[in-house]
Amino acid sequence: MKKSLCAVFLAISLVSMAQNWQKPGTCNSYSIEGNTVIFHCSNKAALSIKFCSDAVLKIWYSTDGVFKRDNESFAVINEHISDVTKLNFKDQQLTYEILTPQLKVRVNKNPLQLSVLNRDEKLIFSDYKDLGHVSDSGRKAAYKSLRPNEAIFGLGEKSGPLNRVGHSYKMWNSDKACYGVNEDPLYKSIPFFMSSYQYGIFFDNTYKSEFKFGTESPEFYSFETPGGEFVYYFIYGADYKNIIQQYTLLTGKPIIPPKWALGFSQCRGNYTNETLARSIAAEFRKRKIPCDIIYQDIGWVNGLQSFDWNPQRYSNPKSMLRSLDSIGFKVIVSQDPVISQANKSQWKQADSLQYFTKDIRTNKTYDMPWPWGGNCGVVDFTKPGVGDWWGHFQQKPLDDGVKGFWTDMGEPAWSNEDAVDRLNMKHFLGMHDEIHNVYGLTWDKVVKEQFEKRNPNKRIFQMTRSAFAGMQRYTFGWSGDSGNGNNVLDGWNQLANQIPLSLSAGMGLIPFWATDISGYCGDIKDYPAMTELYVRWLQFGLFNPLSRAHHEGGNAAEPWLFGEEAEKICKNSIELKYRLFPYIYTYAREAHDKGLPLMRPLFLEFPGDKNSSDQNGEFLFGRELLVAPVVEKNAITKQVYLPAGDWIDFNDGSTSYRGGQTITYSAPLDVVPVFVKKGSIIPMMPVMQYIHEKKVFPILFEIFPAPQSQAASFQLYEDDGESLNYQKDIFQKTNVVCLTGRNHYEIRIKKQAKGYLQPGKRNYVFQMHVDSIPKLVRCNSKKASLVPVERLEASVDFQTMDAVWSWNPAKHVCSILIPDTGTSNEITLIR
Repeated sequence: MKKSLCAVFLAISLVSMAQNWQKPGTCNSYSIEGNTVIFHCSNKAALSIKFCSDAVLKIWYSTDGVFKRDNESFAVINEHISDVTKLNFKDQQLTYEILTPQLKVRVNKNPLQLSVLNRDEKLIFSDYKDLGHVSDSGRKAAYKSLRPNEAIFGLGEKSGPLNRVGHSYKMWNSDKACYGVNEDPLYKSIPFFMSSYQYGIFFDNTYKSEFKFGTESPEFYSFETPGGEFVYYFIYGADYKNIIQQYTLLTGKPIIPPKWALGFSQCRGNYTNETLARSIAAEFRKRKIPCDIIYQDIGWVNGLQSFDWNPQRYSNPKSMLRSLDSIGFKVIVSQDPVISQANKSQWKQADSLQYFTKDIRTNKTYDMPWPWGGNCGVVDFTKPGVGDWWGHFQQKPLDDGVKGFWTDMGEPAWSNEDAVDRLNMKHFLGMHDEIHNVYGLTWDKVVKEQFEKRNPNKRIFQMTRSAFAGMQRYTFGWSGDSGNGNNVLDGWNQLANQIPLSLSAGMGLIPFWATDISGYCGDIKDYPAMTELYVRWLQFGLFNPLSRAHHEGGNAAEPWLFGEEAEKICKNSIELKYRLFPYIYTYAREAHDKGLPLMRPLFLEFPGDKNSSDQNGEFLFGRELLVAPVVEKNAITKQVYLPAGDWIDFNDGSTSYRGGQTITYSAPLDVVPVFVKKGSIIPMMPVMQYIHEKKVFPILFEIFPAPQSQAASFQLYEDDGESLNYQKDIFQKTNVVCLTGRNHYEIRIKKQAKGYLQPGKRNYVFQMHVDSIPKLVRCNSKKASLVPVERLEASVDFQTMDAVWSWNPAKHVCSILIPDTGTSNEITLIR
């Protein structure tokens, strides 16, 4: 009885909804221009379909038949994905059909209804009945059919489970301190999602759009906007990775951070003075805990946003920066996108130049309340001339020795949905309801362009909180003010939420991402009580591409504050990240080339595994490593789902588990579950106190051989790590392949150098995880000498003339040391 009543109410709701929408009506004619087909409808509406490639469609619905935008896309920079085969267009009695080598696009004439099929005639995507493209006086919307077994992923950095079906979301960049595990909207707007039916949708609209994935009916999902043009891109792909790669071609490649940005960094709300910066740096080096970056929060500046050091807090900032640089520390400073009225000289200058947003009620500078510094003017980064003006000020700390920026509060802050007065702001390119979601993007664009203009051929480091699709061209991201502000000790759910949030961010082209380790929110009053949560958060955060410990105010979050045992655990975790740098940096290059994130949900690599889409508590780090952080209080085990294949415990290097099952893994506080897929090669380096403290160092290849007659492989990527030469494809690659024979292993090493060579002679060490000691090891057909483990380890940092090898019976590891000669090498192990 209850089910039938629900069905009745649903039917009534759908009828009511259908009656309220203005529909395009009958499609009665068409026109073709190049790769674009426009379908003209009886109610003056028109639907334009542009073929950006054989698999990517730009779909534009116009209620008046006019296709014109006030602003060009802020996100899309390339609509020519690939050359398009000449359109095969068919005008049939009831439908129009357009065929490409990959798709069949079908447009029903009466009523207008769009559907897309693959070349095997399988339906991929379709309008829901006659509601595919509709409008009313205040909205435009699209309703699409939702299949019973369909999963939807994406929308960038959003809370909640990875599968979006059954949930609704808004795009309105919001300052949501201490946000809940299902809270929405958050800081960033990435209106791009993917379906398990092999397609993705990017809704290219900057207004406060809404997405409802089956919340109104299990039969459809919808997306809508209150303003702007209704433009979206349909992307067909063989799998999720292919869809992301094509979205990358549309919106631009991610920039690669400087190599040191992939180390560990430390921050705190009151990191705002020279004495503290020097003492924290000294403590890290004294305790031999690796660290590359110390942040300075907004209190470093002498008034928003002068970019001058606060003289009450910094006696000699240039000397401080030189001193910190001498021991391997880079300093990143915060900037806000406003000028305080208290900063009279700069405010008057910007006001006279009309570089602030305007209040349409007075035609004067909008008076923006700000969390600190008093009322401010909001800098209008969409206005010509503002970039050079901002860049002049921004360069001052860079000339002093600062290495980059942390662009904070770019929503702009205090402009959430309830702050309706902000809608009276006018930017050069439009009213605030259009510009709000791209405000942070336009700021980050200026920061990057000005940095590169004034610091030629140097990579920018810029980590931002608020952005829109396309941010990957300018900046990196972090997840904002996470944690439990009411009770810092009760932040476990917030920690757990960071895992799916990070994975969704990665799929939205935020591959270089960070959480605030410890959670930003809440007062830490009892450090022993906070220890477990801090350690578990750090263990997760060290597998973020960017790793930063940060907490609000004066709440210190340095590892040694949580006791000797915690410090040791944290030190070991941080050291693992540094050892993995060659692996991480290789995947940083792949993120640039293909848009693929370093942190990957399981279904990205195992799309055919039905269980992979339900895993919100684990992820792949690259392709080879599976990480399952412990995020439950008092937990000493972790339930881990292992996809198909054999998985080896990376912590002991030998214990093997069969995939396709969930295991219970022992995980006391000092253990984070990490697994490596059998048939993998993991390049590593020795622990350093900061990235490339030693300019020349050995590369250690951990090899977990594949089954017989199969091969393990890895292509190590290296460049100078600092310049923009990577964009010119100046790099070095080393391809390592390990073939497993019936009674032998064969390792082949081949190097490809394109304008870059490592700065000195070095060794390779191949650490083979095998069951028994080899009978013989040969390098380039010459017998290698067997030496004690201690002797080989002592020789790692020094150039050797001949290959040597050792056997560790406790670890079942055969280590082979050879010099990197820059030429091809071949090693054979006889079993």
